[in-house]
Formats: sequence, C-alpha cells, structure tokens
Amino acid sequence: MEIEVNGQNIYAATGGKAFDSTLPTVLFIHGSGLDHRSWALQTRWFAYNGYSVLAPNFPGHSLSAGEALTTIEAMGQWLGEFLDAVEVDSVHAIGHSQGFLCALELASKTPDKVKSLSGIGTAAAIPVNPALIDTALESTQRAADMMLQWGFGQNAQMGISAVPGMQPIAIGRQIMSSNPLAVDLQACASYESGDQVAQSINAPTQLILAGQDKMTPLKAGKALANTMNAQVTVIKNYGHMLPIEAPKRCLHCLREFVGNIEHSE
Repeated sequence: MEIEVNGQNIYAATGGKAFDSTLPTVLFIHGSGLDHRSWALQTRWFAYNGYSVLAPNFPGHSLSAGEALTTIEAMGQWLGEFLDAVEVDSVHAIGHSQGFLCALELASKTPDKVKSLSGIGTAAAIPVNPALIDTALESTQRAADMMLQWGFGQNAQMGISAVPGMQPIAIGRQIMSSNPLAVDLQACASYESGDQVAQSINAPTQLILAGQDKMTPLKAGKALANTMNAQVTVIKNYGHMLPIEAPKRCLHCLREFVGNIEHSE
C-alpha cells in the first residue's frame, strides 16, 4: 500500500492482505540498502495468521519517494511519524541489522508505540569499514557485491537456498544495487548511542543472531542481549542476511515470541 508521510509517498508491504488497524500490528524494518522484499516469507505468514503487517521502505528506497534519511535517530523519528500516518497505536517492531537500531530509537522516543522488539543479525553498534562506504559512493553495485560476500554464510555462497527456485544472493544484489547504500552505511557507522538507548528500553526483547555473521559478530549481539535482558536464539551455519538466508528459521522465532506476548495479554 501507499501512504503519505510528511508529504512524501511511502510504500509499505502488507503481506498480501489489506491492512487492518484493528488487528495486532507487526512492523518490519529493513536493513541497509534493502527494502520490504527481504521480509517476503515473514510478512505473508503474519498477514494470514491474525495480524496486520507493515513493512515500509524508508524514504528514497525502492518504491518510496523522498531523500534517504542520514541518521539512525532520524529514521527512528520517521518510523513514529509513519505509524501516526497509518493510525496505528502500537506495534511489535522487528528490525534487521540497521533496522533494529532504528527500532531502538523508535522505542526510546515513543515507548507506548512498541509492544515488543525483535532484532535479527544486529548489535548495539554496527561499525562500517570506511573503504566500503567509499566504494558505495563510487559504485553501489560493487559495494553491494562486497557486502553480499561478507553477509551470507557458506551454504548460500555455494548456491544453497531455503526457498526452492530463489537465489538469496541474487535477490540481495538486485535490491541493494538501486538503493542509497552509502547513506545507510554512513548512518550505521555514525551511530554511537546504541548501548545507552538499549539500557532504557523496557519492552520485551528477543535477538536472533547468526553463527557465521561477519558484519555484526555474534559476540557483539550477545553483549546487546545481555544489556537488554533479551531472549536469544543463535542460528548456526548462517550469515548476517538471516531474513533472506534463513527465512523459515527466523519466522519460527518471530511467530513464537510475538504470539506468546499477544496470548499473555
């Protein structure tokens, strides 16, 4: 669906069903250079199992108009404005990598809007090699290829896919090559408030981490989990791009965590 946010047309996937604000809402927040397509399996399951789904493309990404936001803090603020535009009071926020940093900022700025937090392949800080940012400024496609080499585990690099007929690395390359990757990477590199913000969050939290993650190492993800007293699942033999690389495993963790919270209310 399309929704106007701050005068700009924003695209948000809804999992293949019309959005219904009376249902519990799950907000999916994409990572650097990505968009709603990284959540294809997860959004569809939630949409067809009693939830409403919102998977927005940030401004300047894929089908969303406007200029890319340049800081994680601005992205968190924008998510609150997006939810106001859709007239949603509260969400289960799910973020991949950079997306979870944005979810932290959303929960910090508007705690009443966030019923739970789920982070996938993430940490309190996501340092980025300056050479990668420079490459992204020169050629988004070359930078995307570098990230995809580091971002997927060994099985994906050998062509093994969790979804028959779909090659996750090719999907990632198609999405990232046409999005403002350099802006997103610089926003991650500049973000220094993650630990402080994480300490202030009271919402139930889970982290889904990857055993072969070369971009947000497992040790850093576990440190964030300790800070937030978060439930932790480690998916071995997979890399940073878990929502695309291990979509079924991610979905299992998400639906169990979100479902338990909904059923306890």
